[in-house]
Amino acid sequence: MYIEDLKFSLWADFIERDYLDNEFKTLIDDGIINGATSNPAIFKNAILNSPAYKEQLSSLTGLSPKEKYEAVAIFDITKAADILKPLYDKNDDGYVSIEVDPFLSDDAEATISEGKRLFKSINRENVMIKVPATPAGYIAMEELTASGIPVNATLIFKKQQAIACAKAFEAGVKKNAATVHTVISIFVSRVDRALDAKLSENGIDVALSGIYNSADIYNVIEKMQVPGCRTLFASTGVKDDSLAAHYYIDGLLAYNSVNTAPIDTIKAFHANGVKKKALPLKDEVIQKHFEKLDSIGIDFEKILDKQISDGLVAFEDAFRDILESL
Repeated sequence: MYIEDLKFSLWADFIERDYLDNEFKTLIDDGIINGATSNPAIFKNAILNSPAYKEQLSSLTGLSPKEKYEAVAIFDITKAADILKPLYDKNDDGYVSIEVDPFLSDDAEATISEGKRLFKSINRENVMIKVPATPAGYIAMEELTASGIPVNATLIFKKQQAIACAKAFEAGVKKNAATVHTVISIFVSRVDRALDAKLSENGIDVALSGIYNSADIYNVIEKMQVPGCRTLFASTGVKDDSLAAHYYIDGLLAYNSVNTAPIDTIKAFHANGVKKKALPLKDEVIQKHFEKLDSIGIDFEKILDKQISDGLVAFEDAFRDILESL
């Protein structure tokens, strides 16, 4: 744990082969991170921009583009899982996540099949299968958890999504008759990027909507008390230079939670962050902020729905770019 008494973890939102062989190990040894996440956009940047993959890719003849992608991704995730295994063995997280094909987000059976296949192929118990929070995804989350597979529910922007994920995990754990570790990943900074220009024009404090929305969802998840399930705050890098690099980690520091962030954000927090509990926030404080949004005609639910659809498209685009390049 990064902060033991809060059961607060920091995971690196980054995977790249040279990094795994070098800086990744240092960050773990120094007690700065205790887990890692990946997604199609991260693998796109790694595979297309790093020379570390050329040798393996040149040997993968006769395979489809998706088979090549999986070979590369499985190699990296396996390596990360092995490096993290000592943390996992002492019950200090040690998880790394790999996402299912985003084009399967509306197909429960295909997501279940791919999730099980990836978990079996990697063959490491400290791997989480990442599943988008869609109606099909909730079905897959329950089945994967029931099969004893750790799951990272991703692309959460709304309470309804988080509740559906938590219920799926709860049902899966009951079927498995054992605790299976899961996380519910709330996306934070994208909400502010969608709203802040209009809020600034109307004299409303900016860079708070993502935090208040996430705090609201965190309260709901904590109240449900699903065994083995935690809130994970994602999309916590800043795009606004007026904010401290560690702004979203500071503002969402909470008991029994995880924050996954870019490496530079993690380093900034470790060096200069405010390392004390920021959540929970009172419901009335959260509500007051969103009443301000409503007063200037912002349909917050509509904003969140667009973020969900845009997020799925972004993952699909990144995955398509990888396949086309291979």
